[in-house]
Amino acid sequence: MINELLESIRKRDPAAKSKLSILLTYPGVKALFFHRIANFFSKAKFDLIARMISQFSRFLTGIEIHPSANIGKNFFIDHGMGVVIGETSEIGNDVTIYHSVTLGGISPSIKSHDQRFIKRHPTLRDNVVIGSGAQILGPITIGENANVGANSVVIKDVPADAIMVGVPAKNIAKNNEKNKDKFNPYGVKTDDVS
Repeated sequence: MINELLESIRKRDPAAKSKLSILLTYPGVKALFFHRIANFFSKAKFDLIARMISQFSRFLTGIEIHPSANIGKNFFIDHGMGVVIGETSEIGNDVTIYHSVTLGGISPSIKSHDQRFIKRHPTLRDNVVIGSGAQILGPITIGENANVGANSVVIKDVPADAIMVGVPAKNIAKNNEKNKDKFNPYGVKTDDVS
């Protein structure tokens, strides 16, 4: 499982020189390691221990993942600093997100007790790429193979194979084509935006 994760990161990151380098120096790998432990304690209803592990990981990596978030295999957080993943977030397989991404809720802080145990955060399907600084907010779904450009704000469901850019984000994919090879997670040229 760890070998598969490291190999998947090596394929997605041209800066990754070796699996050992990824294992020892990538904050996303460390955050995911601690999340797996915190998630175990969260599922076992040891919430305080789970949160303490989560906060320790945040201190070490700059990445905050709530212990209850559900994360699939081969999840890659590139760079990582400032990433926040909320409690009811669900992340599929082979998802890539960059630094300063928020998978957050939109519920107001009033009547918090009414919001417990309900879905408040996004679901990312398999093979999603989220560019740096993007904000994915609320109990929405980002479809398979969708891409969200840097600093975009997504507040509505996104179809599969979409390319979302802007504030609020709009789909710029032509004819819902597969755009994996054309997507730039750090932003798009202005002539690509309609």
